[in-house]
Amino acid sequence: MKRKAGFILAVMLMMSLLVAGCSSSSSTKEEESGKVVLKFLHKWPQPEFAPYFEDVVKEFEKENPDIKIKMEAVADEPMKDKLRVILGGNEIPDVMFSWSGEFARKFVRAGAALDLTPYLNEDTAWKENFIPASLQPFVSDGKNYGIPLRFNGKFFVYNKKIFDKYNLQAPKTWDEFLQVLDTLKKGGETPIILGNQDPWPAIHYLTGLNQKLVPQDVRMKDYNPKTGEFTDPGYVKAMEMLADLNKKGYFMKNVNSSSHDMASQLFFAGKGAIFYLELEEFAEAEKNMKGNWGFFPMPAITDGKGNQNYITGAPDGFIVSSKTKHPKEAIKFLKFLTSKENALKLVKEIGWPSPIEGATNPDTALKEVAEGVDYMKKAEGMAEWLDTDVNAKVADVYLSNIQLLLDGSKTPEQVIKQVQKVAKQIQSEAD
Repeated sequence: MKRKAGFILAVMLMMSLLVAGCSSSSSTKEEESGKVVLKFLHKWPQPEFAPYFEDVVKEFEKENPDIKIKMEAVADEPMKDKLRVILGGNEIPDVMFSWSGEFARKFVRAGAALDLTPYLNEDTAWKENFIPASLQPFVSDGKNYGIPLRFNGKFFVYNKKIFDKYNLQAPKTWDEFLQVLDTLKKGGETPIILGNQDPWPAIHYLTGLNQKLVPQDVRMKDYNPKTGEFTDPGYVKAMEMLADLNKKGYFMKNVNSSSHDMASQLFFAGKGAIFYLELEEFAEAEKNMKGNWGFFPMPAITDGKGNQNYITGAPDGFIVSSKTKHPKEAIKFLKFLTSKENALKLVKEIGWPSPIEGATNPDTALKEVAEGVDYMKKAEGMAEWLDTDVNAKVADVYLSNIQLLLDGSKTPEQVIKQVQKVAKQIQSEAD
């Protein structure tokens, strides 16, 4: 998931349109030979992904001849314009894509998302099919408002040949991590590859650092727009630790002028030892490095006040419109879409890690992808992407300052003061 700062603006625009459109029915009144018609919106029109969804819909309609699925797919970039047309026209899809975290919570606060808790509780077999950590990011005030389709995590991928050259092992603590980086630097290697031209890659570092350094209850209070203060010293410490990686020369040169794709090419070509990658990018690592790589999660931070057994990442999936005229049929479709059979196809045909128990395994996926999902299953929770887990205005402060933090133009204290100021403004707006 390659986020751009413009994504935040898209979210804000989308929600303003959504609130305006909520007064109208989301279900089409169109009748096709007496069939129930459901509008389904997803974000994968690409030729490598679209056939999977077309086949799922075709099979669902075959098994449910009384239901017609009107499917539409819109990719990340044009999503804003498409939502303007859909929501401005007051025709909200019955089942629609959503990221988890704050993105989904905006739907909830707008009263636009159907509470799915009763449906999950009454069908325990369906609920228990999901890896628990994949459902939690769609929970708001103890209720579940989303169903995950993909399950993505973030890990440090390392070049085995370079590690073997210096007799290095995957570190388990941050202190061990720093020792590894120091050894690599002294050996003349580039310890970490990072392309932060679009600032989301560095934000992913802060995602995990915030989580490991700030107590979970405090972080959740701060990430809530109504109660956010960001006064815990862990937030400053997180930025200090990130900035130090650059100050000490552990990151590659010119991180802010290199894109993530450019950085990927450098890493795959053996120009650096470590690269922070998403689970869904593992296939590209194997394609280019042919087994010459391993991975490890962000190491535990000694004396960190957060839970050290979390994994950075998040699921994405679907929510159901609270205005749908056909909630029963919408849930039936979601159950079919997330069935074990279709989850196995998702992993095999597209290569995405699935939130369904057992779907991602060495027979269906790359061995390392299956191992990554195992890490996520054992984790006590997920640290969701910072830029989608906080209010959009707070995220914008982080996104607009992270490059300045890395190049030394701004201190962590200066950045957090801006975050605190914006958080206070958001609170006053909510009152």
